[in-house]
Amino acid sequence: MLGPVRMTHGTPSATKPRAVLATLLMHTNTVVSTHTLIDELWSMEPPRTASTTLQVYVSQLRKALLEGLRDGAAGQPLLTRPPGYLLQVPADDLDLAVFESLRGEGRAAYARREFGEASRLLGSALGLWTGPALAGIPHGPTLETSAIRLNELRTEVLEQRIAADLRLGRHHELAGELLALVNDHPLRETLHGHLMVALYRSGRQSDALQAFHRARRALVDELGVEPGPVLKQLLERILASDPSLSWRESETDGEGGAGASDSAGSSVVPGSSGAVAHAGPPVWLPPTVADFTGRERHLSVGARALAGEIPSVSRVLSLSGRAGAGKTALAVQLAHDSAELFPDGRVLVNLRDAGGRAVEPGKALVTLLRRLRTPATEAAEGAGDRLPTTESELTDLLHRRTEGRRMLLVLDDAVSEAQVRPVLSGAVDSTVLLTSRRTLGALEGARHLVVDVLSAEEAERLLVSCGGPRMREDPDAVAEIARLCGNLPLALRIAAAGLAARPHWTAGGLARRLGDERTRLAALALGDLDVRSSLLAVYRDVGDEERHAFRMLGLAPLPDFPLWSAAALLSTDLPGAERHVDELVRAHLLEARQRPGRLTPVRYGFHSLLRALALEVLAEEVPQQVPRATERLCRAFLAVARYADGLLAPGRDQLEFEAGTPAGISPGELVGTAPLQWFQEEATGLLEAVRQAHGAGLWQPCCALASAAAGYYEANALWDDWQSSHELALDAARQAGDGPAEAVITRSLGDLAWQRHETSLAVDRYRFAWHLFTRHGRRVAAGRCQSGESDVLLGLGRVARAERGYARALSVSHAHADARGSADALRGLALVCLREGRTEEALARLEACESAARFVGDERWRAYARRTAAAVRASTAAGRDPVPAGMPLEVRPGVWLFSPGHTGHRAA
Repeated sequence: MLGPVRMTHGTPSATKPRAVLATLLMHTNTVVSTHTLIDELWSMEPPRTASTTLQVYVSQLRKALLEGLRDGAAGQPLLTRPPGYLLQVPADDLDLAVFESLRGEGRAAYARREFGEASRLLGSALGLWTGPALAGIPHGPTLETSAIRLNELRTEVLEQRIAADLRLGRHHELAGELLALVNDHPLRETLHGHLMVALYRSGRQSDALQAFHRARRALVDELGVEPGPVLKQLLERILASDPSLSWRESETDGEGGAGASDSAGSSVVPGSSGAVAHAGPPVWLPPTVADFTGRERHLSVGARALAGEIPSVSRVLSLSGRAGAGKTALAVQLAHDSAELFPDGRVLVNLRDAGGRAVEPGKALVTLLRRLRTPATEAAEGAGDRLPTTESELTDLLHRRTEGRRMLLVLDDAVSEAQVRPVLSGAVDSTVLLTSRRTLGALEGARHLVVDVLSAEEAERLLVSCGGPRMREDPDAVAEIARLCGNLPLALRIAAAGLAARPHWTAGGLARRLGDERTRLAALALGDLDVRSSLLAVYRDVGDEERHAFRMLGLAPLPDFPLWSAAALLSTDLPGAERHVDELVRAHLLEARQRPGRLTPVRYGFHSLLRALALEVLAEEVPQQVPRATERLCRAFLAVARYADGLLAPGRDQLEFEAGTPAGISPGELVGTAPLQWFQEEATGLLEAVRQAHGAGLWQPCCALASAAAGYYEANALWDDWQSSHELALDAARQAGDGPAEAVITRSLGDLAWQRHETSLAVDRYRFAWHLFTRHGRRVAAGRCQSGESDVLLGLGRVARAERGYARALSVSHAHADARGSADALRGLALVCLREGRTEEALARLEACESAARFVGDERWRAYARRTAAAVRASTAAGRDPVPAGMPLEVRPGVWLFSPGHTGHRAA
């Protein structure tokens, strides 16, 4: 992978099979969907034979893989696993895996100050490369992103290997290599810094100054920006002939070789921390983030808290928030801005290692103490690099080094309260600024500040600032990119950097690439910046039960969901669901959203990128659980929707499908006496549940859910939702061969067509539904279809035909004691009488309609009958025609007939 894509034996000669191989290798031991492979090979225009052609390529690869198996090996490594393919490759058989392993070991050795070992490991990692990553094949969206990421990693490893060599005093040998590298990479400030140090240490101070000016010209000419603060500070130190910049053979690494001093090495952005140290008070901070945007409130509150201006705030300020929200960037910005408040030093310690694992408290104390070391402390303690070995002794030493001093300690990426307590107990006189993906609520007296995503305006400003002219020229695309990134700072920076790194792309093209939720996370990766990895690390931090909850709740309806639907998805009761979602909220994997004044005042939802991750890990780890969880959600939704529909429109058609809520959850308690409000709050989720049921092949739940919402859609004129839900339900009924369900859905679509003035379509649907009901012996439902068709005929002015249809419907409803059908038919006959001037008969029909509606318990229809009768009596008393020409007539509750052939809807 690290060069032209090939296998040891039998590499396919055609480029597309090799592209399939590369895509599978980029996701080794993970299922890659057929859709992803097709997108990779043909992008947005796959041929009709794409699936078949892909199978041919896979077959070719399988043959080549079997031929290349080592002696004694058995079994086909390329397996079919729904929804795609799985390629199983041992880690030591793939150069990329070996590279990643060596890279991690080299970074860890560097962090331990074993620079000779770090140089050897990182050099071995670089020796695996034979050319640009994934060369020799066409790049689709996944491989393009992967190639950029891998090439960036190669350069990053190269920079850190050079940093290790500088620590070892190899500046003479590095000067020539670095001159060539800055020519190839003119915008890499780290390489320019390394070159300046190598030249300066080689006695070439003027060349080092010229190297800075060449770097500045390149940055200004290409990007229109000045060099960053680290490079500028390095220039000042060279101009001042800072003695701490010179290499001195005063330290030994883990192998016994010579090493550079902290002050010299750190000034070059060595590759592990980017810290800058000075003689005098210890300052170990990364530089501030370029183009830091927004966060004015957080900066103001943080500055006041660090300055002690907020009453009742302890010396600990905790910044918490989801991965990628910019907590570290904010903490570093605050640390730099508050330099005057902490004249005795400012030091940052990362509480996770290079692999993302939590650093033990003792190791964190050792790192902190080493960074707090100054010539004064060495002279006073006489301990040099020898530190205590027990945690309590380390804490005591920290207390001695910080006692009475105004210092700021930045503890970055804390995992738990237990991890930071030893530092807090030792540094009793220092101010502590810590960041964490979790809210560390058990820290006594800490001030907590949540760092969330940026506002839409701030997100767009950051994209324009980082993305350059092409972003500025397309504000609509910028807004869409910000939305697709969920305004998450890390995602925004990667998206902007990705555009800047590809001169042939446009902002609109980037927005389109991010539009596919299936590949969005893969597209948000560049070099060692990877949104998916950051989010995945948080997912892996929580326990097994919370990971299960995170995966399953990815199926919850958008944009947010109530606790009872979480209980249904997790197959638990309300207390169990609440325990799981609270843990996810604390870990910032889920959001708790306040909705005052609603039936469900607290709802839960995902950040868009976290939902994409939840669905991704669900598909990878437990895809077999999706249908069962979806069905549980549908059953719960159906139980509550049926209850609400029974209050809103009693006696409506209900499809036979077993519904049920999780234990301890009552539909009556959820809906109360406000069915309309419940539907309004849950309508979006209910429609999403219909779509999920259809997508999962749950035909009966799909039909039943859509039907249960039809009364709400009609009462509120939600025609588009009505149409989309019922089209899915109609397809589901036909897929299941369920004639009665098809009839119910078709009749409802007839009502919709009538509402939309599509009279011919309405008549066709009513008649087809009548035939289906009749065929299946559903005479009551068939009679209701006749009332519907008669409404259409009445609107067209065909009064006599309408009257006959209403009369037949009334006869059927009387014969089968269908009170709702009777109310509907009596209402129609009353309208016919009014059209023909038979006022007394119309009033009698309306009185009978009210009586039938009272029997059903439908207050809307009772009110309609009373309202219409009162209007008729008032018109008659005034000597007016009850149905004057051109005046509207309410033909159903909330539905008005304005003139023959024209109906319109108005909410009652």
